Formats: sequence, C-alpha cells, structure tokens
Amino acid sequence: MTAQQYDDLDNTALLKLAQRALTRYPFALQGKLSLLCRSENATFLLEAGGKRYALRLHRGNYHERADIESELNWLDALRETGIVVPQAVPDSEGKTVQGLQLEGGGVRYAVLFDWIEGDMPTTDVDPRAFQQLGDITARLHRHSKSWQKPAGFQRIIWDHHTMVSPQSHWGDWRDAPNLRTEDHSIVEEAIARVGSELQLFGKDSSRYGLIHADLRLTNLLLHKGETRVIDFDDCGMGWYLHDLAAAISFVEHHPRAADWVDNWITGYEQVAHITDEEMALVPTLLIQRRIQLLAWAGSHAGTEMAISLGPQWADHSVRLCRRYLETSELPVGA
Repeated sequence: MTAQQYDDLDNTALLKLAQRALTRYPFALQGKLSLLCRSENATFLLEAGGKRYALRLHRGNYHERADIESELNWLDALRETGIVVPQAVPDSEGKTVQGLQLEGGGVRYAVLFDWIEGDMPTTDVDPRAFQQLGDITARLHRHSKSWQKPAGFQRIIWDHHTMVSPQSHWGDWRDAPNLRTEDHSIVEEAIARVGSELQLFGKDSSRYGLIHADLRLTNLLLHKGETRVIDFDDCGMGWYLHDLAAAISFVEHHPRAADWVDNWITGYEQVAHITDEEMALVPTLLIQRRIQLLAWAGSHAGTEMAISLGPQWADHSVRLCRRYLETSELPVGA
C-alpha cells in the first residue's frame, strides 16, 4: 500500500469526536447523533428539536481549514442563484468549521449542515435521471465560469498527475484489490495515452475550472420535481467534463452505461453547449476516472463501498482500458 487514505479511527472514536463538535453549538442543536455512512469522511445524522441535520467529520490529511471554508463559500454563492445545496450551520460563536484537536496530535474538522430532503436515484431508475444530472451539472459549470472567487480561495487540484500517477490524491492504482500484475501494462498504456490527449487539450478556462468532481447519482436528491446536489467535499479545479466521467463512477462497466452517458449529455446541452473538442475527449476522461477509482479502491479497501465492488471489478477496469486503446467506442458497458 503506497497511500493510507481511509480514516484509521473506529466508529466509537468518531462518535466521540462528533459529540465534542456538537458541544460548540447552541442548546437547541444538542440532540441524538447516529452514524449514517463512512466513505471519504464520516457523516452523522443529528436529530434535535424535531429537525434533522448532517454532521460531516472530515478525515485527516486531506483538506485544510481554508479548503473547507472555500467549499462553503462556493455553496453560499450557488445558493444565491437558486440552486439547492447544503448550508452550513454556524456554532455559538458564528463559526462554520470546527477544529477538533486529537490526543495524539493532529486535528479533525467538522461541519454541521442543514438537512436536505429528497430521494436518491439509483442505477435502477430510468436513464432520464441522468438528464437531470447533466442539467444540474451544466448549471454548476455556468456558475463556476462566471463566479469571482474570494481572496484566499483554495481547493484541491484534479489533473492527470493528481488523479492517476503513483502519487495521486487517492494513492496508486496498482494497489487496487484483485488487479493482476500482468495487467499493469494495459493500464499503464492507457494512462500514457490519456496524458498525451490531455496535454493537447490543455486547461483553458473554458474547459477547466471549479467542478463538483464527484457528481454522481448518490450525490443527487430529487424532491417534488426539484434537483438538489449534496457532498461538495471533493470539489476542486479540474476539467469540466470530468463531471460527466464522475457521473457513472464505479459502474462504468454496467450494460446501460452508454445510455447514461447519452442522457447526461442530452441534459447538459439543454443548458450549455459541449464543443466538438470536448466531446472528442469524453472517452479519455471516462477511462481516466475509472483508473482513478482503481487507486481509490486500493486505498479504501476496507470500506463497504470498495468491498461491494466485488472480485471482478478490477478485471472490468482492465477490459475497459483495452477498449479505450483498441477501439473508438466509449470505454463503458458490458
């Protein structure tokens, strides 16, 4: 293992940290905490005063306080345009980011959000759900391209090196469970081609900027005909159409994946245009994301999500790399 990404604290320790964070909020917010999920961070449900909230406890060695504050700045700006996104709840001193010192050194950050109602779509829904996903993504991109970031704004960088190199944010793809050593050369060849394509494509502000970076169905909520977006924890600087690749994260090999891509593009183009140059790069961004997820699966091998991928997931990834290298088809599907 070349990178330790997953939180090494157990659920009991995380709950104690969450309870410490809660003491900094007004009495009306003192209530019952229960763990909802653990992925990049630990998210707790808070039930207090007949209302629900989400408490996000960040893992260590990922985001600095300034990064988290910058995320909240973007959320505030998006909310002003009518896009429904999470809103941070200030503590008794008006602070929205809590710093919790650990006994052994280091700090963990916590943010309390208002609860957003809605139903999370799944891959079993009508493919047109991806039209909604494309539509809301285009609205985020339109805002990103016009928004004047405040002084001191800083977020994580998502480029070729930070996504798929051995020193990527999520570790080395070679650590992926069940990935055969003899298949490394196929992945390496795909990475080399992706790098060449992106070098030519460049980072002009029309195609590279502030993105959600993890906008898939699990981070979408549908409520009374309204589309709502959650979990901006990975938002940062990247290629805008990386958000299309992220939309089908982990399920690129699903038989319906090509339909999902088509529907996402249809929804996006109802709001903003995708140029021919961008469209030609879609296969490259799709396979780059899949390889990035190989790294994630390796550095998060103990998570429920990584375990649920199953023993054939790495084989599917190699198969899609071959499709990318050997055909002009999208590297998705069965």
